[in-house]
Amino acid sequence: MLMEKLGLGYGDANTLAILAKQAAAPAPADADPLSAIYSGNKAPLRALHERLSAAIDEIGPHEKAPKKAYISLRRSKQFAMLGPATKDAIELGLNAKALAASARLKAMPPGGMCQYSVRISTPAEIDAELMRWVRSAYEAAG
Repeated sequence: MLMEKLGLGYGDANTLAILAKQAAAPAPADADPLSAIYSGNKAPLRALHERLSAAIDEIGPHEKAPKKAYISLRRSKQFAMLGPATKDAIELGLNAKALAASARLKAMPPGGMCQYSVRISTPAEIDAELMRWVRSAYEAAG
C-alpha cells in the first residue's frame, strides 16, 4: 500500500512499516534501564547513582544514553559513563584531559572510552572535587 499510494520504494516502505509496528508495540513492563543495571546485589547502589546523576544534571543539559551495564552521558560527544563497579561502589568514567592528580582519580590506559575513572561508595564522595572533574569533562564535550 505504501508503495502504491505514496510512491515509496520497497526499502523505504519496509522501513516505515517496521518503525510503525515498533511504535505501536507496548512498552516492556520494565522500561526503566536503571532497573536492569541495578538489579540483584547491585540494587542498593541505585540511590547513589541517582544522587550523582542529579548533581551532574545541575551542570547543564545533556543526553543520557542507556547501555547494557552503564549510562552514557553525552553532549556533542560522551563526557562520562556512570554505572555499578562492584556490589559496593559505582564507577564514574570521565572523558577529560589532564585532570590534576588525586588518590581518588584513576588514570585509564590510552585508547579506552574514558581517560579517568572514580569509584564512589558513599554520598559524601559526591563532593566539590568530583564535580570539578565532571564539569571539566562536560565542558570539553562541547
